[in-house]
Amino acid sequence: MAEGAVRTLAEALRHAALQLRDDAGRAALEAQAILRAAPGNADAYRLLGAALRRTGDDDGAERAELDAIAASVSDSDLIRAAEALLDNDLPVAERILRPHLKRRPSDVAAIRMLAELAGRLGRLADAETLLRRALTLAPAFGPARANLATALYRQNRPAEAIAELERLQAHDGDNVVHQNLKAAALGRIGSYEEAIGIYEQLLAKVPDQPKVWMSYGHALKTVGRQQDGVAAYRRALALSPTLGEAWWSLANLKTLAFDDVDLAAMSDAITTADLVRDDRLHLHFALGRAFEERGDFAASFGHYAEGNRLRTETIAYDPDDLSAFVARAQLFFTAALFAERDGWGCAAPDPIFILGMPRAGSTLIEQILASHSAIEGTMELPDIPALARRLGGGKPGSDVSAYPECLGAMSAAELRALGEDYLERTRIQRKTDRPFFIDKMPNNWAHVGLIRLILPNAKIIDARRHPLDCCLSNFKQHYARGQGFSYSLAGMGHYYADYVALMTHFDAVLDPPPHRVVHEALVDDPEGEIRRLLAYLGLAFEPACLSFHENRRAVRTASSEQVRKPISRDGLGQWQAYDPWLEPLREALGPVLDAYPGAPPL
Repeated sequence: MAEGAVRTLAEALRHAALQLRDDAGRAALEAQAILRAAPGNADAYRLLGAALRRTGDDDGAERAELDAIAASVSDSDLIRAAEALLDNDLPVAERILRPHLKRRPSDVAAIRMLAELAGRLGRLADAETLLRRALTLAPAFGPARANLATALYRQNRPAEAIAELERLQAHDGDNVVHQNLKAAALGRIGSYEEAIGIYEQLLAKVPDQPKVWMSYGHALKTVGRQQDGVAAYRRALALSPTLGEAWWSLANLKTLAFDDVDLAAMSDAITTADLVRDDRLHLHFALGRAFEERGDFAASFGHYAEGNRLRTETIAYDPDDLSAFVARAQLFFTAALFAERDGWGCAAPDPIFILGMPRAGSTLIEQILASHSAIEGTMELPDIPALARRLGGGKPGSDVSAYPECLGAMSAAELRALGEDYLERTRIQRKTDRPFFIDKMPNNWAHVGLIRLILPNAKIIDARRHPLDCCLSNFKQHYARGQGFSYSLAGMGHYYADYVALMTHFDAVLDPPPHRVVHEALVDDPEGEIRRLLAYLGLAFEPACLSFHENRRAVRTASSEQVRKPISRDGLGQWQAYDPWLEPLREALGPVLDAYPGAPPL
């Protein structure tokens, strides 16, 4: 070892680490000497990488850092942790990784494994922190950067995910997984044509990937290329006949009728013995739609009910949490609170929030308004719910969340900054120079008070539909994520009742109150309702709003094909065919049902 002194390997590593503090060049030489005596030693490679970084030899540091990661493969701790992760035994993996990292805090491979564990537990912010630490120690570690991109995407930060994927692309441009994620992230920011281009490049290279064909179909459908989207879904099913999500994607178009061949194929697929739960539940929803088209409502409801039952096994939803949050919000958001903060917040009038229950006609309202020359349609933006979660330190309604009460201690400057931050975060969604834009996240009804405090000049539109039609439509809909209330009739009824209760409260304490669009009234008198809506927004009527179905803009929601047709009465009263099975929904709705389109007194 150095200077001829005889040391054990551990002593040599300690000495080199001490040298690193004062003489990086000397530490590098000692690390290289250790590697000559003990080739493949991961600790020595880590030391060498850190020392070379300090001397400015970035290329040499990169090689040493990657060699350290490669050498970690043979570490007994990491082998056991990897086996535990493979078995999804997360407690065992954590018990191995945490003490290992206490001993070796710069072991990048271990840091990445702990990040994977955090991601599986849904602790995405923790996963992000760990992955950024790993990339600080080894900037060229591609797998950690790919994991970071995924963590950012799952946190609804697609622009940041794209930036990380583009850094990866310089070294690994042909990676199918990375390119597929980039296309999905581009879709999140509304860059659908670019996403379609990536999918087409991928499918030219790997034409036998059914899930890529399915994602390609999603993008095509969104931009209005329905027939091309159907062809892509069909190609996915030709490659994988039991791919339940592809069958549901066809059903979810709402305009395609399944033929007898389709029904037989789905019926065969759902009897497959080793069918995974995700495929099975999607197939049940698709079969529910197929039997509904045939008028066999008993069979249809049976499939919808089973699909919903399977979905509830994968989620944790307690309706009492929402009811408790609504009660807290009613106590906190008073007329006096808003009066005391008059003139606070960000004064920008740009956002138009369309909110309410999902499947209440909000996409139709958005399509109408996005046909106006002053208004840009975007999509269901996640920024307000994410802000509420961040402010409260947890999911709103949970015991740990301080939201909404935490808003009471905020200054005018702080509330203004939150409004400005929202505008900055959503700027990437705006593709035109129109002065107003739409945020169509339905669940924002729970955050009307927050919206009014941080964006007092934003307009708020409450889309409301008959409770039985609306709730049944949700029950028949499988959502890719969120909307945990929608998988039981009773849960749906309680959710609708809570929504009505809170919006009724805001009607009383806000000046001006939100503007309500009743779906049935819009269907009966489109021009009158549209004129009233535009008057609320302070905009002149434009005939294009009546011919909204001719607007070729991209639409992401389940109503994408329906809003490309003129208004019709087809969706009204659909609940009547399923009436024999709706008693749990009626009971949960309580007086809200009889009061519609009004609301029970507070």
